[in-house]
Amino acid sequence: MLTMINNTISPELQEVAERLRMRRIARGDRQSDMAARIGVSVPTYRRMERGDPATPIGYWVKAMRLLGTVERLADTIPVSLFDEDDLKNRKRVRRRAASR
Repeated sequence: MLTMINNTISPELQEVAERLRMRRIARGDRQSDMAARIGVSVPTYRRMERGDPATPIGYWVKAMRLLGTVERLADTIPVSLFDEDDLKNRKRVRRRAASR
């Protein structure tokens, strides 16, 4: 069963958004500079700095790559979260699908 999380701004996302804003300011960049560097519109970048939960994660990854923090992203979901048998089954399914 999937659990839906409401579309409100979480405290964690607010903190990430604030860190993004602080890093931008520390670099001396304007919002338009950062938006151009990560390939989004200025309104989209502003939504990121507000912590809008509808912002695609791909934009966050680009911003983290620009700021030199993207390697930490993988650590947020530990491999131990997944059962080893589940991972093997997923690989088998992908191989079967690719061979069709």
